[in-house]
Amino acid sequence: MHAPLFARFRAAAVLSLAALLLAACASSPRNFTAGLDPVSSPEWAADMARFAAQDAATPPPERPVVFTGSSSVRFWDTLAADFPDVPVLNRGFGGSQVRDSVWYADEIALRYRPRQIVLYAGDNDTADGRSAQQVLADTQLFVRRVHAELPGTQIALLGIKPSPLRANLLGVQREANDALRAWAATQRNVAYIDVFTPMLDVNGVPREALFIEDRLHMNAAGYALWREIIGPYLVR
Repeated sequence: MHAPLFARFRAAAVLSLAALLLAACASSPRNFTAGLDPVSSPEWAADMARFAAQDAATPPPERPVVFTGSSSVRFWDTLAADFPDVPVLNRGFGGSQVRDSVWYADEIALRYRPRQIVLYAGDNDTADGRSAQQVLADTQLFVRRVHAELPGTQIALLGIKPSPLRANLLGVQREANDALRAWAATQRNVAYIDVFTPMLDVNGVPREALFIEDRLHMNAAGYALWREIIGPYLVR
């Protein structure tokens, strides 16, 4: 091979290798968790093991709509029955915060190559003293991590629900929801779903009839309302 031709070939090979390395770095979990606050609890490892065991026992549907986030998803026992025409998969882990979904994005979503991800998180964040801006920043990081590995994946962000137990947090919940709504409106393949407003009564107070005795988690009426709100957004 002539020297000039070999030099051009070597330069092209180096550029191709560099591009591959850059792509690998871009999708590396370390790029997304670097500087991120630690997980909110060490208990999530047990939930990840539970998901793996469920996958081994019953293979998940191909390219599902993955519902993930905190206990409002975790306790949605009727999810499959509520959306019989959609291949849904419940990967909620109760008590989690947004940053936990970033840390465990592979286990709760990416491994399933989902057609859509529905995320409910932020409720526990604000209860733990995190600000609306922290909720937004962590949510943005979750979306970036998903889209770095699975470009074009539809992501639906559920607003933080108002609950009687946490009525003192309505202000920060509204602020976080407004920030999420405004940001989602500027993004491709990201939708904000308002579950907050329909769960308030005419006086702007959380509707007690939608909750179980703990006044935090929803009853069948609460999930029926969510089914009606969320259904039109799902990718079929």
